[in-house]
Amino acid sequence: MMCPMKSMLAAGVCAIAFIVFWAPAVEGQKPAPIPRLADGKPDMQGYWTNQTFTPLERPAQWKDKTMLTAEEATAFAKARLDDVADQPRGNEVQRDADIHYDDAIWMLEGYPKGAMLRTSIITDPPDGRIPPLTAEGQKRQQQRQAARKGKGQFDDAESRGLSERCIYWAHEGPPILPTGYNSNLQIHQGPQTFVVIPEMMPVARIVALDGRPKLGANVRGYRGDSRGRWDGDTMVVETSNYFEKTAWRGAGENLKVTERFTMTSPKTIRYQFTVDDPTTWTRPWSGEYEMTRIEGPLFEYACHEGNYGLPSILKGARLAEEAAAKTRGSK
Repeated sequence: MMCPMKSMLAAGVCAIAFIVFWAPAVEGQKPAPIPRLADGKPDMQGYWTNQTFTPLERPAQWKDKTMLTAEEATAFAKARLDDVADQPRGNEVQRDADIHYDDAIWMLEGYPKGAMLRTSIITDPPDGRIPPLTAEGQKRQQQRQAARKGKGQFDDAESRGLSERCIYWAHEGPPILPTGYNSNLQIHQGPQTFVVIPEMMPVARIVALDGRPKLGANVRGYRGDSRGRWDGDTMVVETSNYFEKTAWRGAGENLKVTERFTMTSPKTIRYQFTVDDPTTWTRPWSGEYEMTRIEGPLFEYACHEGNYGLPSILKGARLAEEAAAKTRGSK
């Protein structure tokens, strides 16, 4: 298959088509053995990406369709790339140094992963959608919204969101979900530990494998408390004891997440997860995607350490309030 390399976009679409239509193994050929540690367990150490064009929830256009054909997957990925390439970026972007961190151009990092044939990361419920909120979940959501409005979003540093303050980003999980960019992670393994470090908000989640008891219900964390075990060649991680303020997709402190890391080849890991919080959703829900090995290292994502931007955000709010007060006083 020959591809004209006229632009990054053209190269990306070509790569997608190549991955979709390329058969990774000849029929009857044995797959390459996965690497193993001295104790015989799969060696997942290294750098991985979970970037994909597949959405978390199934789009309405594929309401009853769980899998795409190769042609449909290629067309969908191409459309996503076209959206990025055609997005207005403003006259202020005159050189590479002007590209902002949330510029859509970073979505082009994901083009090799555009070939995932599933129509949603969510595999259960069958409709590929997050289940409805329970009555308790709806009430909690309303209370949180009212609290934010009542306190004022710019009253003080603590009224700003966790991600803006570089404390916690929802994609870190668990469960781990793809991001728009920097959708990479690093895995370390030790005799009694399994460590996952996301590139964006690089907080090392250390999973104990030594059978130690879980923390008491009065000890909670933004990322919960994780314990792991091997189920054959699959690393199973169970996490509970979430801090109420984590509010992962509206969940409460009763959230429980089960993850499964299964190495399917030297270059791929099947990542599966199940989310359960009966106080938030009407039923548990699950998802799956593939991680692909990449070259390292990962460079530091420092966020704005020390929250240097917050003083200016709050000062701007006070100036806006003063201006509004003057306007009211002049009437």
